[in-house]
Amino acid sequence: MRTRPDKNDRTKIKKNHLAAHKITSFVVSKGVALSTDAIALALKHNIDIVIVENDGHPMGRFWHSKLGSTTKIRKRQLEASTGSQGLEWVKNWLCRKLENQEEYLADLRKHRPHIALGLKEFETRIREQREKIAGLIGDNVEALAESIRGLEGTAGRLYFEGLSKSIPAEYSFRGRSFRPAVDPFNAMLNYCYGILYSRTERALMLAGLDPYLGFLHRDDYNMRSMVFDFIEPYRIHAERCVFGLFSKKQVNRTYFTEITNGISLNANGKPVLVDAFTKYLDVDKIRHGNRNLTRYNSMQMDAHRFANELIGK
Repeated sequence: MRTRPDKNDRTKIKKNHLAAHKITSFVVSKGVALSTDAIALALKHNIDIVIVENDGHPMGRFWHSKLGSTTKIRKRQLEASTGSQGLEWVKNWLCRKLENQEEYLADLRKHRPHIALGLKEFETRIREQREKIAGLIGDNVEALAESIRGLEGTAGRLYFEGLSKSIPAEYSFRGRSFRPAVDPFNAMLNYCYGILYSRTERALMLAGLDPYLGFLHRDDYNMRSMVFDFIEPYRIHAERCVFGLFSKKQVNRTYFTEITNGISLNANGKPVLVDAFTKYLDVDKIRHGNRNLTRYNSMQMDAHRFANELIGK
């Protein structure tokens, strides 16, 4: 990897050497040049190369031609999407997501006694939505989709209100804003979600699953419906990482640029966020089952488990 030479000394080029086996992915924004040799080496080592928009949303990627997929897995994925098995998976993913939200608010409450009662109330109400989702009974997702989205949406509004009350006052925000974000927290969170979408798609494809064939999200043209379904329990990784940067005062206003109808993370802020999130996903380890794994490897393991359960393993 080469870095641009100092403008006052064009004769020197700094080179950083990275071991291929220690890299899982490259996330690059527009304006970056990669040689075909570098791309070929990445493909040889199954390293994902993702090109992202300025807000972190993936534009495209380079994949190895051998994805390890099987026709049987995708057939069973299609069958499950229209039956009760698909409904149970959706409930499982969303209940885990809401449980993660409850746990994070509980963590924040421990160090914020002045708003502890309010955060406790948010936890209780999110738990109520989770229990309602878990109790839904039906033959397929479609019949209950509106109820599921309503319960999940209510929990989400409560959760982000709790985060807003917990963040340093100068960065408080009013709920979620998407493309474009209207505040620094959402600008960073959107960028992290973009990276996480890409990682989730990779995990699904390496497990032999179809990222476009979802259970809850609509099968619109070019929509990665299964990515949006499967990502739900892992959104907490982006949320904890981004919130941590704000709470530790590692974010400043120079990281953001005003754009039409909102703000965007700029070239000052992107390296800070990408470095922090990459470490959070690929270096730091958590307990997963009976093993210590990185957060990304635990997601990959869950994708393989999902594929195996679809085909009865």
